[in-house]
Amino acid sequence: MAANLTPQYLKAEENYRRSQTPEEELKWLQIMFAEIPKHKASEKMQMMLKTKMSDVRKEMEQSRLGGKKGGTKSFKIPRQGAGTAVIIGGPNAGKSQLLAAFTKAKPEVAPYPFTTNAPLPGMMPWNDVFVQLIDTPPITSEFLEPYILGYIRSADLVLLMVDLAGEDGIQQCIDILERLQSSKTRLGKESGLDEEDVGLSYTKTFVVLNKIDDPDAKVQRDLFHEFCPLDFREFSISASDLTGMEDLRNAIYESMNAVRVYTKQPTQKEADRDQPFTVRTGDTVLDLAEMIHKEYVANFKFARVWGSAVHDGTTVKGDYVINEGDIVEIHVNQ
Repeated sequence: MAANLTPQYLKAEENYRRSQTPEEELKWLQIMFAEIPKHKASEKMQMMLKTKMSDVRKEMEQSRLGGKKGGTKSFKIPRQGAGTAVIIGGPNAGKSQLLAAFTKAKPEVAPYPFTTNAPLPGMMPWNDVFVQLIDTPPITSEFLEPYILGYIRSADLVLLMVDLAGEDGIQQCIDILERLQSSKTRLGKESGLDEEDVGLSYTKTFVVLNKIDDPDAKVQRDLFHEFCPLDFREFSISASDLTGMEDLRNAIYESMNAVRVYTKQPTQKEADRDQPFTVRTGDTVLDLAEMIHKEYVANFKFARVWGSAVHDGTTVKGDYVINEGDIVEIHVNQ
């Protein structure tokens, strides 16, 4: 990427990668183009951004005119909670069982493949907040629902599940990696866009080795490491008897880069401790104000903060960076 990228550019880049509609993509591409430093080192990136904006506009125009190819499924799932983790894997890897163990969702769980034929979301509790998990249909060498690529691209985290109970689990994982490698949506150690191609994205991934309680699991895990060596964080679990699940739950939340913030009205003595807002690491008071109500940004006056980085009741401007556990009291012009 071009040198000296501004924090505003990097934030727009992250939002672009997480966009779920062409309209959202175009919005953030335009902000990225406006924020990128205009010098010789960034000329290639500027051209890529212009090309990508043109492509997105064409896609929007084709959709408006009804020229988009039909026959493909599409399931729009609004983002909720502190972040989103998408569960992918081969047939019978235990994706639905993981969702059922972590959330109140009730997917059909059965010992035969292709039980899941549509995405299913659920909310995983972590202390006083929730993380959105999305179960997806299996991916094979011959089967990949196109909308799953969109889920992977816009997610904060991918959980790549591998079946250790049978001989097919390793090959299933290899097939998934090959299918994604042929697309512009890839799995990665960290999330981000490719330095040479703004359309190529990587999403942070955990490898979840499931059915560790199976008698053949140790042998299969050793073979997996030999034939499918991935530089991703790895967890060994049993979604059926809940072995290793709490470590995975905590890691999922930590990967969201979420910051819990509590709010209070100027007329209240105590903050609302029941339902904190979750912002992303590096977000400011103005970002919080926009989450509460867009008019709060236009009419923002100042805020008072109680937290670990300031004295209680400190008056701050809109660019104050929120810390974990802050209490924020926003004042607006009437």
